[in-house]
Amino acid sequence: MTTERATNNRWSSNFSFVLAATAAAVGLGNIWKFPYIMGENGGGAFVLLYLLFIFLIGVPVLMSEVLIGRRGRTSPGYAAAKLARESGVSPAWQITGWMGLSAGYIILTFYAVIAGWALSYVFKSASGTFVGATTESVAATFGGMVSSAPELLFFTTLLIIATVLVVGKGFKKGLERAVTYLMPLLLGLLVIIALYAAHIGDFGAAVRFMFYPDFSALTGQGALIALGHAFFTLSLASGVMIIYGAYLPKGTSIVRTSIWIAIADTLVALIAGLAIFPIVFGFGLTPGEGPGLIFQTLPLAFANMPFTTLIATVFFVMLVLAAFTSAIAMIEASVAFAEERLRVKRWQAAISSGLLLWILSLGTVFSLSGAGWAQLEWNFFGKELDSIFAAIDHLASNILLPLGGFMAAVFTGWVMKRKFTEEELNMSKRGYQIWLFCVRFLAPIAIIVIFLQLLGILQF
Repeated sequence: MTTERATNNRWSSNFSFVLAATAAAVGLGNIWKFPYIMGENGGGAFVLLYLLFIFLIGVPVLMSEVLIGRRGRTSPGYAAAKLARESGVSPAWQITGWMGLSAGYIILTFYAVIAGWALSYVFKSASGTFVGATTESVAATFGGMVSSAPELLFFTTLLIIATVLVVGKGFKKGLERAVTYLMPLLLGLLVIIALYAAHIGDFGAAVRFMFYPDFSALTGQGALIALGHAFFTLSLASGVMIIYGAYLPKGTSIVRTSIWIAIADTLVALIAGLAIFPIVFGFGLTPGEGPGLIFQTLPLAFANMPFTTLIATVFFVMLVLAAFTSAIAMIEASVAFAEERLRVKRWQAAISSGLLLWILSLGTVFSLSGAGWAQLEWNFFGKELDSIFAAIDHLASNILLPLGGFMAAVFTGWVMKRKFTEEELNMSKRGYQIWLFCVRFLAPIAIIVIFLQLLGILQF
């Protein structure tokens, strides 16, 4: 007996879908991760490569995932299984959906913890922690938070509970309503901070750093990171776009909405850079500070600004909103799966999914706080991984997401019958040929080349 059950949920409008998908894509990847990996990998050259990956690989794969979701009308694994049967091929191709669902859930186990950092900093900022702060005090604040398992656990738990409460209310009253209000608020706060940063910081230096490419600073490893981040920031291969596609009305253009999502997501990432790097350069900070850029270097700059408490609090509220909208998107696929597979009500599915997420997040919590069992000494093809957190981040962002994107591209480009993809995309003949070329050749080859570089087989 099949466990598949088509969903009857639908987005209220095309705009609701674009807003929700953009909210899912706009998260810590744009505001926390993009600026620091850009800073570590040469600035403008990394941005250029990232943009190429977004529009030549990310958008076609995004279209593939939305296509799978809308035609399958179920959670990711079951949707891929249904389409495999429809095309007369082995149901083993359902791994395309299961891999995405698993990757998204794995990401969420550490994503919830980092979101907890931002939530903690909202309270720290509002209480005036960063007023008159020094390098030593900011470092001590960050170090004290990360090394405190109780603090990490408390704020991670709050974030997960809030996520469960929204998703548990259902599609219309929970997920769709939340993103309808939160996404405009997030964008508004980000623009305000970017304008303030341009006024108080070194806007010219930020523009030169972000948009004048220095290819000598870009390595093969940087190219891998750019590709992985293109998938991470668009929420590809994480189950999100497949389940969101399952809620997409039949008449909606997958092509137009996918392009708008990519444009909106990319603009937010660039605005985030323009909100952060003027401050970094204006106050003599270093752009390649790594994961601590937002939590260690920016608070130091906030300390020297007018209205320190207000600006710092608004910034971290924005960061929490970005994280939260992505978290509810990433947990949605697992909740939908639990509803289908276990035949349980929405609240039961949301609570069980949230509880498992909380348990798995303990690995990241304790690896960050220094628990011995959570530390590693693992050299993964030249990549030093020293904790469960580092291993999960590397596995998900640089391995599972590109691999999941590879599977989605191959599945829709080679495995599904052409008449089905033509019917769903409803494009001009030339447009369809371009998409088909991208998912059949460009995306898979680019991903393979990057993986060969990662494994040390190919040097460039």
